[in-house]
Amino acid sequence: MNPFQSFEILPGDHDSGMVILGDHAMNRLPEQYDRLGLAESVFSRHIAYDIGIEGLVRELSARLGVPAVLGGFSRLLIDPNRGEDDPTLIMKISDGAIIPGNHPITDEEWNYRIEAFHRPYHSAVSKTIDKVANATGKAPLVLSLHSYTPAWKGVPRPWHAAVLWDSDHRAVAPLLDMLSRDPDLMVGDNEPYDGALKGDTMYRHCMVTGIPHALLEIRQDLIGNEAGICEWAERLAPIFAAMNADPALHEYDVHVSRTGPYECTGPYE
Repeated sequence: MNPFQSFEILPGDHDSGMVILGDHAMNRLPEQYDRLGLAESVFSRHIAYDIGIEGLVRELSARLGVPAVLGGFSRLLIDPNRGEDDPTLIMKISDGAIIPGNHPITDEEWNYRIEAFHRPYHSAVSKTIDKVANATGKAPLVLSLHSYTPAWKGVPRPWHAAVLWDSDHRAVAPLLDMLSRDPDLMVGDNEPYDGALKGDTMYRHCMVTGIPHALLEIRQDLIGNEAGICEWAERLAPIFAAMNADPALHEYDVHVSRTGPYECTGPYE
């Protein structure tokens, strides 16, 4: 039995109709991996986790009284926001950092990480979404939180936040609209990267099932401390609540993915 916790479920009212996710919330590793051969300092970098997201998800879950699921392991071990057949599921190099514990890697070890860490996290997400759906009799609103670096390869990223999505615009449109009402914010729409990724968390749990959803990225320098986390929680809590109050965001409606046809008709475990 693996004692390492691959996820943490934050309690909330299932009747609320909302679920918040933080795929890359933590930078933890099981002891047997000995930091994957990397210096301890690497685990404070963005390549190990999404800086600021654990605190922000915890704060929003508490303020809104909604359940949330946090990924309990570093993305350097295995990336929960990738499909099981994605070649970047276990990275050998990330932003210039070679990861000795990931290269070479046997098929046995690759499959073990899927079974021991990746699948338990997604099972927790599925079960949490199902509990909310069963409690309300309607589709939950699922909001996934991530963070990104202020610059990439020397090029600044001016967006304070970004909404990423595939083809289901139902939750995206109001989120973009309400964020953009703040004159101090520059908000990206599928920038600095595109949100259509086959097999990722939103694809797996929401696109395939027709659940309204959005993925919100926040620039890491804005939520890198408690003050920033509090500021963004105060900004986002009323926006998320307003979205959740919209009956249109609690209906099932499957949209065709820009990544191609679906290979199944329900969430895969």
